[in-house]
Amino acid sequence: MNRLNPRKLLLSKWTAVVPVKKRKHFLVTELILDDQGEEVLGCILEAVIDKKIYKTQWQALKNTDHWLQGWK
Repeated sequence: MNRLNPRKLLLSKWTAVVPVKKRKHFLVTELILDDQGEEVLGCILEAVIDKKIYKTQWQALKNTDHWLQGWK
């Protein structure tokens, strides 16, 4: 289980344990905040290889079965 501070996710690097369509390395390019701008609800991941964008819940990055912190 990865320990995360959702406020420090911006521009962090992630590796997918199981690559999809050769997309393995990702960068958090944007945080999705609530209406007041106080709570992080999700994040935008951008694939490094082809700039494809994925939207996900930030809590999903805690699961080490799917995500590793950094580029491995």
